[in-house]
Amino acid sequence: MKQSNNQPSRFPRRDVIKGVAAAGLGMSAFGPATGAARAASDLIRQENAKPGTRDWMLTNTCIDPDTWWRSPRIEGYCSEASVRAGDTVKIMVSTNPVSEFSLEIFRTGYYGGDGGRLMKRFDSLQGQAQPDPPIGEKRLRECKWEPSVEFEIPDDWLSGVYLGKLTTKKVSGAYQGRLTARKEGLQSYVIFVVRDDRPCDLLFQCSDMTWQAYNSWPDDRWSLYHNDKEVHNPAGRKKWSTDPNDTGWVSFDRPYANFCQDHLVDRPSSVGSGEFLLWEYPLSYWMEKQGYEVSYISNLDTHRYGPRLQRAKGFLSVGHDEYWTREMYDNAIAARDAGVHLAFLSGNAVFGVAPLHSSAEGQPHRIMQRESFFVGQRPGVTYPIAPDGALLIGGRHQGLGGGDWVCSKPDHWLYEGTAMKEGDAVKGLLGWEWHGHAARDLPGHEILATSKAVDTRKRSYTPHAATIYDGPKDNLVFNAGTIWYAQALSSPPGHVLPANRFARTQGPDSRVQRMTENLFKRLTA
Repeated sequence: MKQSNNQPSRFPRRDVIKGVAAAGLGMSAFGPATGAARAASDLIRQENAKPGTRDWMLTNTCIDPDTWWRSPRIEGYCSEASVRAGDTVKIMVSTNPVSEFSLEIFRTGYYGGDGGRLMKRFDSLQGQAQPDPPIGEKRLRECKWEPSVEFEIPDDWLSGVYLGKLTTKKVSGAYQGRLTARKEGLQSYVIFVVRDDRPCDLLFQCSDMTWQAYNSWPDDRWSLYHNDKEVHNPAGRKKWSTDPNDTGWVSFDRPYANFCQDHLVDRPSSVGSGEFLLWEYPLSYWMEKQGYEVSYISNLDTHRYGPRLQRAKGFLSVGHDEYWTREMYDNAIAARDAGVHLAFLSGNAVFGVAPLHSSAEGQPHRIMQRESFFVGQRPGVTYPIAPDGALLIGGRHQGLGGGDWVCSKPDHWLYEGTAMKEGDAVKGLLGWEWHGHAARDLPGHEILATSKAVDTRKRSYTPHAATIYDGPKDNLVFNAGTIWYAQALSSPPGHVLPANRFARTQGPDSRVQRMTENLFKRLTA
């Protein structure tokens, strides 16, 4: 195989490349190690001391106006949401018009402020225009694309969130549609998590089930919220259904379209990455800058490997973490009861019950549906009763809109060193969905922040509630109660702050950074 950049490959010869040529860059300074040995070292600091680059960022994207959020010139998806060392990941890519393309794999992190490190590169891969899937039962759109690249995850790839940057090269053939300009170098992402089983201080759970629920690929009708009855409203958007009995199923076997809540943030340069770069990456970037010993998992790992949560001192739910399976709920309860700290740095969390199903080809955990809600006993409902998410989190989803985080207990250790007084506010930190409905009968339950955030739907109202309560083994459960919490921790390269007509985040805030340091000190003690 031809190597790019004249550098010898240090990756396994078992790599299978369905293209013209491939090349690997091996830059890790440490080799295989047992979980215990890895935990004893300072892996995150060691990793982030290595050379970073901003080449991971997309600089030339093209969203198809016919499909609103899709990048048909080049798009792809991965065979697994998460993999570990020794696993093979397949990456399915479509180029329309047909084009050669390159694939660069980056680990995201801090890396001296650059935000990513190049791990592997494939050059001059031959693309093909792969078909849009037919509409199946339950309105399912399930791609069955041919793999463009297959490779084995090397032993020295540290757990993290990995972006595959796809870039078109030579274009051939014709493309029918409104994208008529002949451009080379168009880009999009694929995304996957590398997990491990090492003991760690903090376990960062990516909210990829929610990414997929809101994914409307291949056009604006195929998220978990769409049904056969939707009609265009005057604003030009499809109406979304919130009834579990009235929505279709969605598949992980399809690309991630551009984030479809574009009244919150317009960032086509995140296309293909789900919601990670929007809501979760600012926390990961900040944590790795600080050197916290963090390991990463997918929602699907919380579902299928529940006992492995207990290897961590603290478990983190991050960003927009709406959709959970009942198994995830049970596994998080078991981790809490075993003494693991839980921190929900998220909003709208543990709200939708979403069972997982196998793909048409029998691969488990590739299809999800919306079955119910984690709201406890409700009379007159037409969907299965599920346990109350507030009994896990300390509060429950309240509103869609936003507002300010307002300190209500300045003497609590969370606010130590912030100089915040009762009534002091962090502007715009609540949004775009937030928690209220505090479960006050939990042991040691306290409300640490509250405010009258705006709920756009004018539902039965309770104020925002950031809460904390005691676990059974001197552990704690913290609930920030906002999707936008991480926006106050860092603003990585290329990051765009979200906003709506009710709230506008202000970016990094030293008070929230100190609050998070205080929290993590407790979680990792």
